[in-house]
Amino acid sequence: MDVKMEPSWKQALSNLFEKPYFIQIATHLKTERATHTVIYPKGSLIFNAFNLTPYDKVKVVILGQDPYHNPNQAMGLSFSVPNGVKIPPSLMNIYKELQKDIGMPIPTTGNLTKWANQGVLLLNAVLTVRENEPASHGKIGWMDFTNDIIQHISNHKDGIVFLLWGNFAHQKQIYIDATKHKILKAAHPSPLSAHNGFFGCKHFSLTNEYLVKNHLDPIDWTP
Repeated sequence: MDVKMEPSWKQALSNLFEKPYFIQIATHLKTERATHTVIYPKGSLIFNAFNLTPYDKVKVVILGQDPYHNPNQAMGLSFSVPNGVKIPPSLMNIYKELQKDIGMPIPTTGNLTKWANQGVLLLNAVLTVRENEPASHGKIGWMDFTNDIIQHISNHKDGIVFLLWGNFAHQKQIYIDATKHKILKAAHPSPLSAHNGFFGCKHFSLTNEYLVKNHLDPIDWTP
């Protein structure tokens, strides 16, 4: 697979591209494309999170599960959709919490590129999906790849804020050194679980408090 990834990430993760799981991912995607299977996001956006947030700029990691599986939604950033696309329910709940937490008006766009450009790595644990088949690429190797990335960030950086929402994301805590980083956990923002501890978590103000305390610019959460 031609890895279209920002150079600083490509260098930092160079050893991962030779691992058996990455070869397996590339083979699987090539096989599915040969049968004209529709895969999201499109190839040029698979590593969009890394391309928009260079390695040396990462301050916050927001972990999602896998890309949106409906047409025109997936853009390689967890929870984000392109301009003009209806804001998905989980992202709307994120916006509701932002409104409650910091007073931000509910945005009209679901495009979170502005967050990414400020150092928020919007990382899905699985980077591709078949059209209309959620979690369809959950076992092709992406999970091993992104687990290694989370661990690499933990090992080689200091003072990163990890936002872990929902049980799936909570399981990633084992890859993060809590003595070096800030881990904030809450329920998933999905309508099924947001009332079980996502609403009222104040993760956005807490993130900025931590960044300022560590002499870093806070995130402007308006998209």
